Amino acid sequence: MKNYNRRTFLKAAGITTASLVTAGLALPTSAKTVKMPPKPHLGKSVMGLVSPKLDIVRVGFIGVGQRGYGHVKHFCHLDGVEIKAICDTHQTVLDRAIEFVVEQDLPKPTAYTGSEHAYQEMLKRDDIDIVIISTPWEWHAPMGIDTMENGKHAFVEVPLAMSVEECWQIVDTAERTQKNCMMMENVNYGRDELMVLNMVRQGVFGDLLHGEAAYIHELRWQMKELDHKTGSWRTHWHTKRNGNLYPTHGLGPVSQYMNINRGDRFDYLTSMSSPALGRALYAQREFPADHERNQLEFVNGDMNTSLIKTVKGRTIMVQHDTTTPRPYSRHNLIQGTNGVFAGFPNRIALEQSPFNQGEQASAESFHRWDMDMTRWYDKYDHPLWQQMGQEAERNGGHGGMDFLMLWRMVYCLRNGEALDQDVYDGAAWSVVNILSEESVNNRSNSVTFPDFTRGAWKTGKPLGIVGA
Repeated sequence: MKNYNRRTFLKAAGITTASLVTAGLALPTSAKTVKMPPKPHLGKSVMGLVSPKLDIVRVGFIGVGQRGYGHVKHFCHLDGVEIKAICDTHQTVLDRAIEFVVEQDLPKPTAYTGSEHAYQEMLKRDDIDIVIISTPWEWHAPMGIDTMENGKHAFVEVPLAMSVEECWQIVDTAERTQKNCMMMENVNYGRDELMVLNMVRQGVFGDLLHGEAAYIHELRWQMKELDHKTGSWRTHWHTKRNGNLYPTHGLGPVSQYMNINRGDRFDYLTSMSSPALGRALYAQREFPADHERNQLEFVNGDMNTSLIKTVKGRTIMVQHDTTTPRPYSRHNLIQGTNGVFAGFPNRIALEQSPFNQGEQASAESFHRWDMDMTRWYDKYDHPLWQQMGQEAERNGGHGGMDFLMLWRMVYCLRNGEALDQDVYDGAAWSVVNILSEESVNNRSNSVTFPDFTRGAWKTGKPLGIVGA
């Protein structure tokens, strides 16, 4: 979907969600956190929601520029799926996606384009069960809400929403309509993340104490994407918000390790940012002095570090850096009373290892990293990866995690099982974006997390080792 400036988006959003205004809700006009009183249910909890089985999952897509096009390709190779319609405002990528479907000897999907609101016509169809939303961030919540209002399950790219108000609106809509709204956090389906979840569930690390999560990914090159592609709209968020713009890739797996929203929850956050220097320097180096990129004022700190405290007292460090020159990392660290796993590169240190049962642990054993994952994969590979890992790697998508995520979504819908991630997860992980900005702007004072589950986290069932 093409880039929209703030004025265009606010105008469009007002039209898009007219039904919400009628219901007494409105889209946010500010990224600031609004202190809201405890909110009553507008429906009933969707924690553990099981929707009626679907023999065939009929799919519509909104946004097929980059991320969405990959989803189209994967869905073409999933059993029990029919691609019914595809929507995008950019004719070139729309044609490319439809052509790919036809090349697979599948029925030609109906195309929707021509305006920012063409997707609403697609949502009126009665032969679509789920909608995959892969558009610029500011459209995620409005489109997810409209999808559920039209009786369809919403599957939304990360992040789920860009304000606290939007998080509440999307939660309320899911509860009222009893439709799934899953933020598609693909990293939860990576081989390493699944293995660590399995190890956590088996108590390998002991009682959990601390986690570390990050999105450290040098993306300055996206600033050269001016008219289309991710950089055409993502670059501008660095001029609007000073905080963690993209928290969910690292935070999703750590949250599942710690049973966030399923026995524990985020309590409060404190955040601070470094100076914002790198993108301006990059623009000076890569663009003419009078180029539009050199007219931007970048405010988002090159490195943001946030600390989260959970109700049970655990701590999580979350970092964001898409600017500085350094290797990619999501950290993916989990520390327990018996030891630690850390990613990038993968390494493990334990006081009591499953591979020296019956022996007295060496006093130095946990001072040295074990960096050979072979025996750990052999013993702890997640059943989902054992079942579908080779197929996932063959189909690709970030090492197979994309394909496995989509396969699992379809499996749950066809077999009447609850999804692995729900709307509360998406809201809790995404709201770090907004709360980190509020903390940064207030000398890093702590900010309280909303309880989007309205207390249901206390009895929520932890995610099991599915596929076992």
